[in-house]
Amino acid sequence: MRLDKFLSETGFGSRKEVKKLLKQGIITVNNQVVKDAKSQVNEWEDQVAYDGEPLHYQKYFYYMLHKPQGVISATEDKYDETVIDLLSDEDFREDLFPVGRLDKDTEGLLILTNDGQLSHRLLSPKKHVDKEYFARISGVVTEEDIKLFAQGLMLKSGEAVKPGKLVVDAVDEVKGESEIRLVIQEGKFHQVKRMFEAVDKQVVYLKRLRMGELYLDEALELGDYRPLTATELQLLEPSK
Repeated sequence: MRLDKFLSETGFGSRKEVKKLLKQGIITVNNQVVKDAKSQVNEWEDQVAYDGEPLHYQKYFYYMLHKPQGVISATEDKYDETVIDLLSDEDFREDLFPVGRLDKDTEGLLILTNDGQLSHRLLSPKKHVDKEYFARISGVVTEEDIKLFAQGLMLKSGEAVKPGKLVVDAVDEVKGESEIRLVIQEGKFHQVKRMFEAVDKQVVYLKRLRMGELYLDEALELGDYRPLTATELQLLEPSK
């Protein structure tokens, strides 16, 4: 691997920024100062250091974020704060991105990574990965709604969605409100909200609880994040 690529993937910015760093003479490979960006290093065996501090190569990064409302699921935006903006300077990397999207006013589990293959496995409709949501609904969710969701709905736009498992946790018939959980395998634009609109009800609060077998760590405060554990990463691996 080229030294500039090693440094870039270790979190020192773009290759252009890395070249400026190398010119300062503070990068060593096996205790020798190296300034040539094209120099080859073995990322697993060579000892690369920044100003005397050893650097450890890691290709992929995985974070669990408890996304708050008001933040958009994007890598950059001219007007709004993004989920990437929530990362500390220490954890920020230019190649990190959110796996799928949660609406601006939706909370819950969001994975940030630079592993494109993992993202594809979790988002591809062919992989049939469950996404579970909790929602508060304006309207009384009925047994008929549960049956309609189980059959697959036709949205008011005329677009069909695949079946979802709808569970009613609580109903307040006086206030005309319900609390539900919904498991779906698709990720169409505003899908959960549009599914309830199709049965003449409105989502007033929405939170994603899990993707696949990975559940949101409820100990994470809104806006906080942490690296995924090895056990959690295994949960995201395709089933054998």
